[in-house]
Amino acid sequence: MKIYIKMILIISVLSVIALVFVTPSVSADSMAVLSDDAAMNTVDMLWVLLASVLVFIMAPGLALFYGGMLRKQSMTSTIAQCAMGMSVIFLMWILIGYSLAFNGDIGGMIGGFEKIFMNGVSLDSSSLGLTIPDAEFMIFQGMFAIVTACIVIGASAERVRFSAIMLFLILWLMLVYAPMAHMVWGGGLLSTEWGAIVSLDYAGGTVVHICSGITGVAIALVVGKRSSRTMKDTPHNVPLVFLGAILIWIGWIGFNGGSGLAVDSNMIGVVATTLISSVTGMAVWAIMQMYLIGRASVTGICAGCLAGLVAITPGCAFVDMPSAVIIGAVGSIVCYAGISLMRRKSGVDDALDVFGLHGLGGIWGAIATGIFALPALTDTPGLLHGSTSLFTGQILAVVFTLVYCFVVSFVIMKAISYVMRVRLTEEEELIGADIVEHGESAYN
Repeated sequence: MKIYIKMILIISVLSVIALVFVTPSVSADSMAVLSDDAAMNTVDMLWVLLASVLVFIMAPGLALFYGGMLRKQSMTSTIAQCAMGMSVIFLMWILIGYSLAFNGDIGGMIGGFEKIFMNGVSLDSSSLGLTIPDAEFMIFQGMFAIVTACIVIGASAERVRFSAIMLFLILWLMLVYAPMAHMVWGGGLLSTEWGAIVSLDYAGGTVVHICSGITGVAIALVVGKRSSRTMKDTPHNVPLVFLGAILIWIGWIGFNGGSGLAVDSNMIGVVATTLISSVTGMAVWAIMQMYLIGRASVTGICAGCLAGLVAITPGCAFVDMPSAVIIGAVGSIVCYAGISLMRRKSGVDDALDVFGLHGLGGIWGAIATGIFALPALTDTPGLLHGSTSLFTGQILAVVFTLVYCFVVSFVIMKAISYVMRVRLTEEEELIGADIVEHGESAYN
């Protein structure tokens, strides 16, 4: 009960700050801007709204995918963490996260506070020069924050207490995700040229996948491993794993395809490269399993699909379709090898291979963008087309993301561990968080 009171107090303090420091009055000039919807494009608005729904679907898809991969005693708790994570993340996003990500710039690291509590976020005009209104852009970007948080949850599954992970997500949104979104997409450090060096991330290779992967590692290191009596490598419900993966796959069309915020030929190319990379990753993973262990599993096929999707995400708008085949194939190999290595050698209990799949897949995708990006699709082409600026920038962006997200996430979870119990006891793990924390079994 105490932790919920603390969470309410945090949100209340932020609300008071918003009411005190944000002036809700609207000047005549700003009213003129708000009423000017001449630049709005109805087709773009409809597509981005649909894309937002598709990205939203990915969050419950992750709950089913993760829950099916774990023991049956962890199904309800996984759903609860993802569902409540969706709630607290979006609430914090509209309260302060959006403003920190996309309003102004403070030192290239973070935005300002003028748009907290959605102050000045228009329903019918854009302050960012887009063809969709600010409110719709806020919704679309909020879906990305939700999905990234749900990915993070998979690394610490089966041993982190519900209240602890919720408190972590609240602080993580403000101190890790919002700054990363600002630095990459909001005009900050990673979205500007450093001399001749530049980095590109179209749909979230650094912001979503590398960030979530290394955040998961940080949490897992703080909370420690699961009991050897509760660790289980085989999923308890393969159909749920498949259903969750399909929902994620469908949602990814909006995830990548909607990131251009417009209906044009670029969107068609993005969807094409996304689908090509995903099916290539799926096929390559199945071939590797057949060669190495003599059979292809459904969970492996699903993982291969996700590996291809993660790998293509940073550069889906900057590469052509033949390059997408290579990116998806190599992404599948990198993730397969990375997951095996993490499980055998790392000593980190990344319960659902968040870093092996999202972290390593995102790293490869960022590097691949620096290799394959075409001059016809970006002003800064890749290594294969005679330029080293983008390749160098991608390496630097990857290193920065790994260091920043790991350090801050580790400090957040460590600080939480000093004020509350963050993990279940071994006895509670054996019983399962479904009963211990939620009093509900997924199966009767």
